[in-house]
Amino acid sequence: MLARNLTRIARLSRGLATHAPSTSPFLPAVLHLKTGESFAGRSFGAPQSIWGETVFSTSITSYTESMTDPSYRGQILVFTTPLIGNYGVPHNKTPVDDKDVGVILESERVQCSAVVVADVAEKFSHYTAVESLASWCARNGVPGITGVDTRAITRLLRDQGTTLGRLAVGDDASLPAPRPEQFWDPMTENLVDQVSTKTPYELNPKGDVKIAVLDFGAKANILRSLVRRGAALTVLPWNFDFNKIRDQYDGLFLSNGPGDPKHCMEAALNLRRTMQEWNKPIFGICMGHQVIGMAAGLEAYRMTFGNRGHNQPVLALASSGSIKAGRVYVTSQNHQYALKLQDPFPAGWEPFFINCNDSSVEGIKSTADSGKKVWGVQFHPESAGGPLDTIEMFADFIAECRADKLHLNIPRSEPMSAAQFAPNLTHAAPQRVAVAA
Repeated sequence: MLARNLTRIARLSRGLATHAPSTSPFLPAVLHLKTGESFAGRSFGAPQSIWGETVFSTSITSYTESMTDPSYRGQILVFTTPLIGNYGVPHNKTPVDDKDVGVILESERVQCSAVVVADVAEKFSHYTAVESLASWCARNGVPGITGVDTRAITRLLRDQGTTLGRLAVGDDASLPAPRPEQFWDPMTENLVDQVSTKTPYELNPKGDVKIAVLDFGAKANILRSLVRRGAALTVLPWNFDFNKIRDQYDGLFLSNGPGDPKHCMEAALNLRRTMQEWNKPIFGICMGHQVIGMAAGLEAYRMTFGNRGHNQPVLALASSGSIKAGRVYVTSQNHQYALKLQDPFPAGWEPFFINCNDSSVEGIKSTADSGKKVWGVQFHPESAGGPLDTIEMFADFIAECRADKLHLNIPRSEPMSAAQFAPNLTHAAPQRVAVAA
């Protein structure tokens, strides 16, 4: 009887929300936009003022993943979902082995400069939660503002485009709005250099295919998606010249990252040589896709407000592996820049995906007669969070690398899918190892 009552008490305690004690008193806060609008509310998180680029995300869930995505570096993130913080923040540590890469979220810390929410949850409830959104932000030195009309802010950003902003907290909230020339534009800085690894390191070194990863600000779930499919990864700084070591690898992957891709022209020029002289598989996501495009001769441009959210539909224009031409896939996205659609496309290249909402380029690929095996997508197949419509693109890429390693004769018009080649692997639990540049 006693055991049964204790079990009931335990179940009851799990069903109650945890009250999040304030890490600091709620101070006044004001979000100023460069276009002249100001929105007053109250602060949470770190009691400090910041500058940044104000953007909005339509994501309904996964605020922790969004906030730890390095692609949000330098940005004031406005969530369109009214209530944020209701399921708290989990402990952000995992083993480093053949299944995980050290973190649960997308990086070790909050990456965005600030967050803007209509209603921050003062109570949270989730079995993995260890702290509140407010305490997490405070611990990471990130301010937030709540009690503002995020619908009005989103409509402004949608109509006039992404806008520079200033989140003024505490005594700064009573000061006049900054003059236009005072606003700081993070796009003028090389944000990729700030978030990329400084030294090469390895993950899952006992994997059966060796993949080099150029880190422009890689989300952890990208690395996890490759590791869990048997890849041995060497993660390199964004501007590392892969051509010096390319013959040691079975494939090259280019990750996502923040900011203006024109800051990564050094990587694009290195990649151009790689694509000219090296015939092994290459796959890029988000910033990696844009770098591939610039290396191929396409131009990158700044969009009005970009695409950020988990519900962006893209139309496949060509078939490759698990992707079928003519099908619409729902994707997760986070980008301000895109590749310009041009006619004709550079020789040896073709559009792969196009956005169903704004007709922007969502993917490119090498043509069948080019002799190359290169793919780039603007969206995030790994999601975290978001739909998994295109998750098998990782398996397709790894299958191509395995096939190339084994010198299988695969017609380039029908690239190998993961189902055609299933590896027989026994995984150990390797340690994260630093390697020499």
